[in-house]
Amino acid sequence: MTLTHIQPDALEQELADRGVELVALAFVDHAGITRAKSVPADRLAQALERGVGSPRVLGVFQGNDLIAPAGDIARPIGDLRLVPDVDALADGGDGWGWAPADQVDEEGVPSPLCGRSFLKRTVERAHAVGLELLMAYELEWYAESSASEPAHRGPAYGLSPLEEVGGYLIEVRRRLASHGVPVEQAHAEYSPGQLEVSLGLSDALTAADRSVLARSVIRSASSRFGLQASFSPLAHAGMMGNGCHLHVSVWRDGENLLGSGDDALGLTEEGRRFVAGILRELPALVALGCASPVSYRRLGPSRWTGAFRCWGHENREAPLRFIRGSRIARPDAANVEVKTIDASGNPYVVAGAVIAAGLGGIAEDVELPAPLDVDPATMSAAEREALGLDALPGDLDAAAAALESSTILRAALGDELHGAIAAVRAGEAETTRTLDDHQLYDAYRFRY
Repeated sequence: MTLTHIQPDALEQELADRGVELVALAFVDHAGITRAKSVPADRLAQALERGVGSPRVLGVFQGNDLIAPAGDIARPIGDLRLVPDVDALADGGDGWGWAPADQVDEEGVPSPLCGRSFLKRTVERAHAVGLELLMAYELEWYAESSASEPAHRGPAYGLSPLEEVGGYLIEVRRRLASHGVPVEQAHAEYSPGQLEVSLGLSDALTAADRSVLARSVIRSASSRFGLQASFSPLAHAGMMGNGCHLHVSVWRDGENLLGSGDDALGLTEEGRRFVAGILRELPALVALGCASPVSYRRLGPSRWTGAFRCWGHENREAPLRFIRGSRIARPDAANVEVKTIDASGNPYVVAGAVIAAGLGGIAEDVELPAPLDVDPATMSAAEREALGLDALPGDLDAAAAALESSTILRAALGDELHGAIAAVRAGEAETTRTLDDHQLYDAYRFRY
């Protein structure tokens, strides 16, 4: 049911029929933290019409809740309005509803600081040239008890962990389904206590909305089992990190440009240029998708995260992994997976930036190099240099510099949003510089 244009009384009745009493209006800031304000169900229609006040300065909050030095934006002056997208309203039968919110100014104009509005604009840019995007996020998280014991002991990807967490995963799946979020896969991941769900394929905006909602749902399911869920890039020392991988395919006139071509992997020429555009912008995309100082403890060679700029067919050490799919599922299943990003990245900004990078590759006829079929960490520095396999950013400072140098993403984001993100990265780097690894893990374990 489309709710946007129904009358306030009808909207209130619809929420009552669903058993919704409070609705959380959520947005993601540029440190990757989901912020929210909640309104009673009988006030949602008013919120839809007028918005709900939100300080403009939240646009430069850091992940540690400090305010980044960002000139005028950092002043406690000015108000934005959170306008719920009630067509994306989700509820799980527990009295709570959830709706993603767009940030607009007091005249109702989308704020340049709004990541969700940025994604909408970028999708429209793709539509203007006849392209459709399909996307899906994978979420990895670590679950532990109140005694800091991992929810399962492994082995990695094993069946036996399901004896410990099988009921928990069933509860996660049930709650996601009740909120209208489809699950493709769920399993125990590499490290003890680590789990993963792959969300269903959708348009880009819905994919980002689902990523935000799914984390909230997983946290609520965790509490029922006496667990805490950590989406931090690295919850504890010695673990494999938590990613938030993004799968992307690009379509024209019902044809998957990553699967219906005549090259060895099925890429069309336009699809190759789209992938080449993403590859070119990978260092700057790391800055957007890895917002936490902990992110750079997760990234590294031979960790399946991607440490060097390259792409490869089913190469899990490539930060850009091309997936052709099984023979029976081709060409529709073909997609590219961006592996470097984690849950500290704003999923709206990440998705929009990936689209903008791909569009730039098409517009500028960027050439895609040969796919890499080895772990680049096993190559010598000279071999990597000869192939142009430069290292991706290794800390927030390097990431901010990469974002600063990307003319494609600066143009797509706009000066205000680009500047806010850069300020948040620089500010968080500075305020955490003296913390050791364990202090960082403790500070960010349950932030995302």
